[in-house]
Amino acid sequence: MRFAQRNQLLGMTGVSKQTVTIPDLGGASDVEVIELCVTNGDTVSEGQSLIVVESDKASMEVPSPAAGKIVSIEISEGNTVSEGDIILYLEGDSAPAVPDASPAPASEEEPVSEEMSSAASDDSPAVDVVVVPVAQVIEKIVVPDLGGADQVEVIEIMVSPGDAVAEGDGLIVMESDKASMEMPSPLAGVIEVLHIQSGTSLSEGDLVAEIKVTASAAAPVAAPIQSAAVPANETLPLQVSAQRPLSPGAVDAKTVYAGPAVRKLARELGVDLARVKGSGPKSRIAKQDLHKYLKEVVKSSAASSDSTSGVAIPALPEVDFSQFGEIDVVAMSRLHKLTAANMHRSWLNVPHVTQYDDADITELEAFRKSLKPQMEKRNIKISPLPFLLKAVAAALQENPAFNVSLSNDGESIIQKKYIHIGMAVDTPAGLMVPVIRDVDKKGIWELSEEIMAMAEKARTRKLQASDMQGGCFTISSLGGIGGQGFTPIINTPEVGILGVSKLATKPVYKGDVLMPRKMLPLSLSYDHRAVNGGDAGRFLTYLVALLDDVRQLVL
Repeated sequence: MRFAQRNQLLGMTGVSKQTVTIPDLGGASDVEVIELCVTNGDTVSEGQSLIVVESDKASMEVPSPAAGKIVSIEISEGNTVSEGDIILYLEGDSAPAVPDASPAPASEEEPVSEEMSSAASDDSPAVDVVVVPVAQVIEKIVVPDLGGADQVEVIEIMVSPGDAVAEGDGLIVMESDKASMEMPSPLAGVIEVLHIQSGTSLSEGDLVAEIKVTASAAAPVAAPIQSAAVPANETLPLQVSAQRPLSPGAVDAKTVYAGPAVRKLARELGVDLARVKGSGPKSRIAKQDLHKYLKEVVKSSAASSDSTSGVAIPALPEVDFSQFGEIDVVAMSRLHKLTAANMHRSWLNVPHVTQYDDADITELEAFRKSLKPQMEKRNIKISPLPFLLKAVAAALQENPAFNVSLSNDGESIIQKKYIHIGMAVDTPAGLMVPVIRDVDKKGIWELSEEIMAMAEKARTRKLQASDMQGGCFTISSLGGIGGQGFTPIINTPEVGILGVSKLATKPVYKGDVLMPRKMLPLSLSYDHRAVNGGDAGRFLTYLVALLDDVRQLVL
């Protein structure tokens, strides 16, 4: 009984055969087999990959524990497996020999004691729990997908060699052309080596650090464990790739063949997986297939843009300004350059029309100031912006022609059923547009808190790329800076943007009475391909009416 139990625990089935099982999965269970790397009859070497499994955290290879010949594979692609499940049977000279499951008869040279005989026949032998340490594995941490950015600059290093980190703890802060972002640790462990420093430029796949991952597994082992043919502390850790996103992302798998991590990445990048050609077994889509597809799309778009601009827009002449006097040449930040490129692209491709009006927010301002005691109690400052957000959300519901985007081929209009509104934030690094989600479902206090949080993240370079995606409409407010109006450029693929200028007290007739009123200048720019003048007129008129009497927002 003890020999049979030991054989089962050590994965052994005979003198020349070895049962290869799923090793420790680092806490994961029910992982999917996405690839078989061997077939029946193959000869494999120790450490050679046998299968590839995928959890909701990573893709992992299971290596062979010994050299030998594959006798029988017990799983197939698409199966779900957990630690201890049988993968295959391996036969070869390197397979360690173990005693037969049935006790051999006692010989004269080796008499069997009563105690041992009793133990061998006991149906319920005493079992010791032995903690089997998993070897400390050094994993490489590399730069994950950057959402289309080619390079990012390391602007802050948050850890040092020897630091213990948990999964998800920030390692470095990077600044791309779009935003500043924290790179979290994909694994828990101790930082062994840092391969970067502040100011380093990184691309996807570049090595950032090496982390020592430690774990342990408790296994019931029949005594005496010392007699085992395989050392008790010999384990085979998985080869875990730290390049994949670590958040769960399982979605409907009926349409295409791809794992949860790939599907999550595709959703984040806005890629239709039906358009991507898979290179894996059974045309399975891998992460590199997404990258290849995106590069082709960007390359095609850039070639088309270059061709158009080359014909329609002559290049500006180079001017040596130093000939006129003393100058300084200051490099533009990446964010500034990206903003310039995006504005240029929008202005060239979108036929802009801008309509102007003034909103009387005298009553709104009186109501806002009456909330001052509650602001102090809640430690929240309410500006006119949350009221503008609510009014714009209501106007989008009333005039859904503004809550759309155009398809790239220009043949369809995508009508959105959600209302996410971006707010332009001026920061020392450049213009950023964080997006407030589900504005129509939130109140003024909640919106005020979220505005303050997003603005702070923008100023401290903590915005993630996801914080600036998915907007339906944008508000760009010059606030107290000044001006009576301006033409805001549409933040494509949105079709509308509201420019807000400086509040001014003006004489306004209310009926037959001339009185001072607080008037807010508004500038509505819209994409004339998607929105016509009548839609824009109704939108702006409705918006002005809401701001004139905010009580309508609760109706």
